[in-house]
Amino acid sequence: MASLLEARTPGFNPYSVKYSPYYDSRLAVASSSNYGIVGNGRLFILGLGPQGIAIEKTYDTNDAQYDLAWSEINENQCAVACGDGSIKLFDLNVPDFPVMNFHEHKRETFSVCWNPLTKDTFLSSSWDGTIKIWSPTRPASLKTLPVGNCTYSASFSPHNPSLISCVSSDSHLRLFDLRTPVNAKYHLVAQIPIHSPPSIPQSTILPLLANGTTYAGSVPSEALTHDWNKYSDTVIATGGVDRTIRTFDIRNPTGGPTAVMLGHEFAVRKLQWSPHARDVLASAGYDMTVRVWSDGSAVPFPQEENVIKVGQELGLMNRHTEFCTGVDWCLFGTGGWVASVGWDERVLVWDAHTLLRR
Repeated sequence: MASLLEARTPGFNPYSVKYSPYYDSRLAVASSSNYGIVGNGRLFILGLGPQGIAIEKTYDTNDAQYDLAWSEINENQCAVACGDGSIKLFDLNVPDFPVMNFHEHKRETFSVCWNPLTKDTFLSSSWDGTIKIWSPTRPASLKTLPVGNCTYSASFSPHNPSLISCVSSDSHLRLFDLRTPVNAKYHLVAQIPIHSPPSIPQSTILPLLANGTTYAGSVPSEALTHDWNKYSDTVIATGGVDRTIRTFDIRNPTGGPTAVMLGHEFAVRKLQWSPHARDVLASAGYDMTVRVWSDGSAVPFPQEENVIKVGQELGLMNRHTEFCTGVDWCLFGTGGWVASVGWDERVLVWDAHTLLRR
């Protein structure tokens, strides 16, 4: 197979790409006409074969599509987050129309995530400031978690089916534990300020980055994306408008980031930890690049107080000619295949081992 494959989504600007968890040769792409500002959306089902990437099926929606998630219980089903506040469940064996429609959000639904452990529920987050949990067999939501701010990204933990995380426009990473009583906090167990410096009792010294510069935090800005580390059950990476990727240990909500990664020239739109290496993640940004990083956790680091690791950029892929909006790792194979999408109406599938370079 060539080290880079390309498919086009004519007339539609992709927002999200996901590899099937069942087949290494199947991809889904959620896209929108007119950059998602106005117009309809289209779900592309793509197949990888000896001749390259082929469009196998398409499904149109009346409004933009912003995210998607493959079902964990049915290899042919895919949930799509739409701009009208709905989530539509498509079945590849049923042409043209969704098999289920879930519509409770009052504004755009911006992310959707299937529970990878129990497999019988999925969640959605919206600009209306809520997260909703759904069953694929019921049109009404099972539970609503209030966030209060535009919630760009929400996710189930891949290690604990009861933990839910989200990032939002108020510069916070929130954690919900469904095992806790509802009470006044609606299962909220932690609220981590992404852009604040560590809170160290009885200390007036600001922490240092490993490169010697002082880390004083930054002006709060919108957090657009986050992802759980697939190997460490307490590590989450975040990214957003301030161009910086940070990792946090949820066991220490006030401890600040455990590592920072600097390099993107514009906002970080999507993050994805590698399923093959505990220290590697990929990021897609509005600077039209996809970058692969090491957070530095795989190499020994001196346990100095008030020192934050600086991750290493392993390389970048700069073949897109518009905003990069989505990236995903293939679960199968040798661990180097990545799919990325951008507003240039292109889907690129590439081997990170050979294409990462400056």
